[in-house]
Amino acid sequence: MDETLFTSHPITWLPEADDLVPDNILDWLHELGSMTKRLEQHCQCVTVIPCAQRYVTKEALSDDETQCLPVSEYYWLREVIMYGDNIPWLLGRTLIPQETLTGEDQKLIDIGAVPLGRYLFSHDNLTRDYIHIGQQNSRWLRRSRLRLSNKPLLLTELFLPESPAYKR
Repeated sequence: MDETLFTSHPITWLPEADDLVPDNILDWLHELGSMTKRLEQHCQCVTVIPCAQRYVTKEALSDDETQCLPVSEYYWLREVIMYGDNIPWLLGRTLIPQETLTGEDQKLIDIGAVPLGRYLFSHDNLTRDYIHIGQQNSRWLRRSRLRLSNKPLLLTELFLPESPAYKR
């Protein structure tokens, strides 16, 4: 697996037991709407800086990620840092099988610094299969398998220490 900002430390995915997660953080982790919109409620300006945007092979995925997505020759990888008023709040990692990137959904590889949620939640053909909750060191994260036009993509969001998710 490739080393990236996101994968440099192991992630512990938790069982369904939500009692391990503080209530204020659990509310953020279970957010069903756009995380971008949720974060925008806590600042004047949300910005995204892409760190990686490229096609990768299965070898660049973790074992957990390969179990969440169908087998594909290539996956579109996008890793970003999301800022609220220039403070880093969230790391985002998106993996999209090349088979998902057809028709209108090909635009996903060209969104650049546009927050993913702004693109996804502007379409009425988006569904979410599940949310998994995990920890990396003392930071909380979630992983969602979403479907756009019934085609899968995997989004992992890691809340950085200055994120409003940690505020009580």
